[in-house]
Amino acid sequence: MNIFPIDPVALTIGGLQLRWYGLMYLAGFALGWGLGRWRASRPGSGWTAHEVDDLLTCVMVGIIVGGRLGYVLFYDLPAYIHDPMEILRVWNGGMSFHGGLLGVLAAFWYFARSRKRTFLEVSDFIAPLIPQGLFFGRLGNFINAELWGKVSDAPWAVVFPGGGPLPRHPSQLYEALLEGLVLFALLWIFSGKKRKTGAVSGLFALGYGLFRSGVEFVRVPDAHLGYLAMGWLTMGQVLCLPLIIAGIWLLWRSSSAPAKRGTHGGRAKGGSGAP
Repeated sequence: MNIFPIDPVALTIGGLQLRWYGLMYLAGFALGWGLGRWRASRPGSGWTAHEVDDLLTCVMVGIIVGGRLGYVLFYDLPAYIHDPMEILRVWNGGMSFHGGLLGVLAAFWYFARSRKRTFLEVSDFIAPLIPQGLFFGRLGNFINAELWGKVSDAPWAVVFPGGGPLPRHPSQLYEALLEGLVLFALLWIFSGKKRKTGAVSGLFALGYGLFRSGVEFVRVPDAHLGYLAMGWLTMGQVLCLPLIIAGIWLLWRSSSAPAKRGTHGGRAKGGSGAP
């Protein structure tokens, strides 16, 4: 049994508190930016460093706004109606992946429209850059001692503040491993070759949906929502179902024809960019 040892406040300067939760988001954005620029620098990528900067700026706004509003709408709307200012207190936690995804999709649409690219071309380029952000985000959840798992007698189980006296699954770390490291490795390797447009996005959607749905079996659902049906179905699993379906459809669609190599500026027509 492990007693939760981490102070969520990384540094206090006067009355200002710097929290690990915010630092984790910054780390995820910084790593994504660096990897995105590296992908753009590869021969035949069809992307420039300036485009990466603009795209990731749009994505950051989409993640923060969409993630927060998604949590408010999907998970705890009555509480935020009672205290609307709590919406702005992001340091207290409360970010929804699915809301953040909707924000990111809106950013993709805006960027694709403004740069005369296709939506899937943009999503294929950015998909391998998302899992490391999820990795750091889940570490932030762990340090914040939120979104813990069910009671467990596993040797790595943790007693969380506010989670009662019994040790629990560190489900945040399971998600960091699966949604972060494993999904990143799969996407990075898969996107190393030219793929039909939409294939990389499809693998991301399917992989995330399956990994998140699996961890939900050992993760405690939000207390005000509980299980939605059958004593095990959670809101997270319901929201993952469209992702799984979309991922399967995109992969099936991409398998119907081989990827084509372009001849204009090294950019592949109908294929995703280089890793």
